[in-house]
Amino acid sequence: MASIGDFDPLNSMLFAVDEYVQGFPSVPYLKKHLFLPFSFLLSPPPCLRCTVVVLYIQGVGTKEWREFGRTEVIDNTLNPDFVRKFVLDYFFEEKQNLRFDVYNVDSRSSNISKHDFLGQTFCTLGEIIGSTGSRLEKTLSGIPGKKCGAIILTAEELSNCRDIATMQLCANKLDKKDFFGKSDPFLVFYRSNEDGTFTICHKTEVVKNTLNPVWQPFTIPVRALCNGDYDRTVKVDVYDWDRDGSHDFIGEFTTSYRELSRGQSQFNVYEVLNPKKKGKKKKYINSGTVSVVLSLSSCQLCHNFDLAKLRLANGNPSQPTSLHYMNPYQMNTYAMALKAVGEIIQDYDSDKLFPAYGFGAKLPPDGKISHAFPLNSDTENPNCVGIEGVLEAYFQSLRTVQLYGPTNFAPVINQVARSAADVTDGSQYFVLLMITDGVISDMVQTKEAVVNAASLPMSVIIVGVGPAEFDAMEELDGDEVRVSFRGRIAERDIVQFVPFRDYIDRSGNQVLSMARLAKDVLAEIPDQLLSYMKSRGIEPRPALETTPTPARYMRI
Repeated sequence: MASIGDFDPLNSMLFAVDEYVQGFPSVPYLKKHLFLPFSFLLSPPPCLRCTVVVLYIQGVGTKEWREFGRTEVIDNTLNPDFVRKFVLDYFFEEKQNLRFDVYNVDSRSSNISKHDFLGQTFCTLGEIIGSTGSRLEKTLSGIPGKKCGAIILTAEELSNCRDIATMQLCANKLDKKDFFGKSDPFLVFYRSNEDGTFTICHKTEVVKNTLNPVWQPFTIPVRALCNGDYDRTVKVDVYDWDRDGSHDFIGEFTTSYRELSRGQSQFNVYEVLNPKKKGKKKKYINSGTVSVVLSLSSCQLCHNFDLAKLRLANGNPSQPTSLHYMNPYQMNTYAMALKAVGEIIQDYDSDKLFPAYGFGAKLPPDGKISHAFPLNSDTENPNCVGIEGVLEAYFQSLRTVQLYGPTNFAPVINQVARSAADVTDGSQYFVLLMITDGVISDMVQTKEAVVNAASLPMSVIIVGVGPAEFDAMEELDGDEVRVSFRGRIAERDIVQFVPFRDYIDRSGNQVLSMARLAKDVLAEIPDQLLSYMKSRGIEPRPALETTPTPARYMRI
């Protein structure tokens, strides 16, 4: 995995999707470049022989699904192992919806509707990256009354390496596997992952009826073979092809691209070993050798966020003139801002529990004014489950509290800062979302709070709603001049402010308005996170060990 110093989620990142299906049916397994591999676990239909996976991407604002690509079709096997990858641009600040459909191909038609549908799943790219170990498991569905299985999605950052490798290999004295004839050998190359697993990245063609095959030269991007890490392990399996798909394992060997790139030499002759045969036969030497004939090269976040959502208001929520108006037909601007930003951020939070507070209200039963009260009215546990839970608490709060000024920011910033001060080892990063329609009433105290918080693992997002003047917010933003208090300058720029009115779509398309807002409002978070990690010398933790995937799973 790239170090924190190298990881730049602000720039678009390339992702590739590797597929490997085992124990049929097929389940994509997204793999982090940041690579996206995926695996399926399905209930196999009878006589399933040929499988393909189709990736769809949803357009921003249109809600229309566009086909992005298809895997190759794997014939005559219930355990298809896909090689083709999907390369995607990843944008931290955008919600990128993905859909994976699985089909059984029973004709030569390119019209996917002509084939048998086996199941589908939906997710966002952020969900995959934000999952523990960048590994996400979801169930497949779509066939009423039938269990379709599960899909496992993983991701790995794709390196900037643009090298292209051209290689040719041959073998000598491979084991004879066919009763009539010799063997029909082919090679399968696997890239090693950061969690110790392997993902398929290339298959050679089958050379019929020989124990001494010479395969055709092939070309492969170096980042697909080893993600630009020349010393990363590359595993190669040798198989004897069978028409029914039950290919016989001949043996395996490991190498690296650095070794392969040295071309034909005595050091690039590999023994093909079959662990089972080696364990049973004392005199076992190997199952043949594979040699490199030709090798050419040409040049070509801490995801655990604690998220606080805060909001202030004026005006009666029952009146259309209020920015908090609870319109039964559409969301108010507060809800739109919360949903737009929250739906993206929540993908990077491990437990999906968000402490949500209101500020600027008189609370029942005595009408006490508060600038940091839990929206769910539970002072012991202010957490809401997911963004939908926050929205529910927000609307419920509007029914029970009396909205009241002034607009004080310092109390809520200090409250989140206290939580952030307890976790400074890089294991958590706090993002405070503040939605306000008012001018800051405690600017001096707020500047002090921001300066103090700048040394902590936290960022502050401020979304201004309504027609108010937000000049003070621009000062807090600190893009041009860093916020200071009594001569002390903030250690980092941690505040991002945007006025929602600048992102309203003129045609009234709320989805497009929300997408535009989220993109800009989240744009600075990755750099702010990295600046904290770098300033504290915090290195990325090693990849989490994962439990070996059961045989019934398919890895892509």
